[in-house]
Amino acid sequence: MRRLLAVLLILLSARYAQAGSQAAQSPVFSPDAIASFSKQVEKDLAAQGARVAILARQGRAQKELPQGISFTHTAIAIYSDITLDDGSTARGYAIHNLYQTPDNLDVSELVTDYPVDFFWGAHALKAGIIIPTPELQLAILKIFQDNQVAGLHNPAYSVIANPFNSAYQNCTEYTLDIINAAVYGTTDKARLKANAKAYFSPEKVRLSRFKLTLGEIFSDGVSVSDHGRTVRTTTFTTIGNYLNQYGLADAVYTLDASGQKARLTPVLKG
Repeated sequence: MRRLLAVLLILLSARYAQAGSQAAQSPVFSPDAIASFSKQVEKDLAAQGARVAILARQGRAQKELPQGISFTHTAIAIYSDITLDDGSTARGYAIHNLYQTPDNLDVSELVTDYPVDFFWGAHALKAGIIIPTPELQLAILKIFQDNQVAGLHNPAYSVIANPFNSAYQNCTEYTLDIINAAVYGTTDKARLKANAKAYFSPEKVRLSRFKLTLGEIFSDGVSVSDHGRTVRTTTFTTIGNYLNQYGLADAVYTLDASGQKARLTPVLKG
């Protein structure tokens, strides 16, 4: 029994440590395949005239993720002037991320990278994509232009952060906070959390409380102390449902390396 428990703890620790918002690790696919897919995503966004988009990647094999969760990292892509290695500039998508720090997975930092970096550690060449309405794109862009994003960042990290309070934050909650700051025209965290509780429906984490508590004890970057009896967190899908429900998205879909798109259909609240 003791040996079985030890094995369970190791497995839980590995799952939680790798399922969060880390910068690119060792690639699963060849660099050429990653570069080709990254360019495919950029071209897809550009073809739709997206100045701002929400992107998600799958950082673990699907079978290792809890039921109902398809992506492990979400960020905001902004069409920008990008400085190349030779000092020249080009237009492309910069990805604005919240990542766990390499030396302390309980702490996050804001990092800007690019599509190849974003998909470097992906376990599937599949992207989650949300194209906000033009009005919401402009409002999100203003949040960045006015340097308000740092004030929305909470460095206390938990992979299953509760979106209805500010105890912890993960990458997807950070993305939701930016979206709501743009929607409501405020960076006041108390108001943002109140509005999220009123209108946003998070994803129930379908793991037993016992396993979640073990994850909290034995793995950095996991905490359930900000939750009540039910553990719920923000996901790419719940953000897509939210924006669809309130008419704030022009498109919510997945895109794979074959060019296949699958539309995310709205799930109505109620």
